[in-house]
Parts: sequence; structure tokens; C-alpha cells
Amino acid sequence: MPSTGPDREAPCLFAAERGDGREAVVLLHGFGGCRAVWNGVLTDLAAGARLVVYDMPGHAASLAFGMMSPKAAARAVLDDLARRGIDRARLVGHSMGGAIAILAALADPDRVRSLTLLAPGGIGPQINGAALRRFARAKSPGEIAEALAAMSAPDAAPVETSTLEALAAMRQRDGQTTTLEALAHSISADDRQGAFPAAMLASIACPLTVAWGRSDPVLPFDQAANLPTSAKLVALDGVGHMLIEEAPETVRALIADAAR
Repeated sequence: MPSTGPDREAPCLFAAERGDGREAVVLLHGFGGCRAVWNGVLTDLAAGARLVVYDMPGHAASLAFGMMSPKAAARAVLDDLARRGIDRARLVGHSMGGAIAILAALADPDRVRSLTLLAPGGIGPQINGAALRRFARAKSPGEIAEALAAMSAPDAAPVETSTLEALAAMRQRDGQTTTLEALAHSISADDRQGAFPAAMLASIACPLTVAWGRSDPVLPFDQAANLPTSAKLVALDGVGHMLIEEAPETVRALIADAAR
């Protein structure tokens, strides 16, 4: 029988690692995703960096962490980086992962060298809670494809089959959809999300780059006006919320810039 006493080992966040370059580049997916969503943009990037691609707390192989607050999730990522011997890292985060990356940079500025955020959460209060809840409930590849299409720009190309299959397999884990539904409710109740105060965003010490689709139906693009003046904004025409799938070349270039 597994140990249940005080000496039981705490679970560790799961991450796939690629490459052995000097720069550690950490990828944090968005709500309802998993590490596999990055696969299409990582070609050849590991040659110049150490890529650490997480399953976020409560998702896929990190499901054991359950539903965590964004601040607790940021702490879990920082603790795991320390466990891996990574003293300095460049964080790349999409949506929920972007908000968690911001919290990590605020909590431990000496560990975070830069932030590259894709339609990050927490920049303004508006959020399409219905779209998140639909994605949380989706289980089959077809249902997931429909949920992702609703979060993308109208003319977006279909999501790769391999990504849909990975997301569907993730949802076969016991308790996964229940955890996602609870998390969706907690971060988007009444179509509102917690937003960082302007002074907190302005206090981010590291370089900050933000890419955002002008046609984002989940987190409206006009919230980008709340970013600090020091941020570099990459506005993408004809792109919705799912930047990794809708604008893979742009995302790949941003990750490559972080790796350099």
C-alpha cells in the first residue's frame, strides 16, 4: 500500500525538458491545456536553450495538485524550478499561464529574467466565462475542436489533430473534467476575473513582451491598454485567443527571442 504518513513524498509538477542550452525557457500553457499544445512551435528551439514545458497544476500529469489559486500555482512553478536547479529563467505563458508567470515574476524577481505573455489573464476584469466552461466540459476531440473554435478568430484554421487527441486523452484522467469545471468557475464567475492593479504591473522589473489577438473573444484586446508603458505589445490582426494554434510562427519567433 502507498504511504499515507507524514513521510509521504509531496507530488512534483510534471514538465517535459528539451535541450541543454544556457538559457532556461519555461512554457506555461493556458486553462484546459497541457504541455502538448506547444509541440507545433518548438521545432529546433531546443538546440539553443533548455526548454521546460509544464503541465500546470490541476492539468494532465500535474492533476494531483488539484485546483490551485494562481498565486499558489506560481509558487509551485518557482519551487519546481528551484528543485531542477534553475536559478534564472525566461517565462512564456498563455492566458492563465500568463497570469501565473506575472505572479512568479512579482514573487521572485531574481529568478525571472523576462516575461513573454500570450493574451495573458489578469490584465483587465473582462473574461468570457461561458467559453471557458464549455472548454472545461469538452471531452471528445470533436467537442474540444468546437470549444477551441469558439475561442479563436472566425477564420482560424482547424486545430491540429494531434493537439485535439492530446487534450482528449488528458480528459480521460479520473477527476480531470471535474477539476477543470471548478477552476473555470473560480476564475471567471459572472464573466469577471481578478485583475492586477496598475501599480503592480508597473513594478515588474524584467523585460515584458505581450502578444495579443485583436479578435480575442475570451480576453478582449482592449485590455492591453492596461499594460505598463514599458511593455512591448505585439498586436495580431485576425487572431483570437488561441495564439499558439492561430499564430504559431509568431509564437515560435517570440520563444526563439526569449531563448536568445
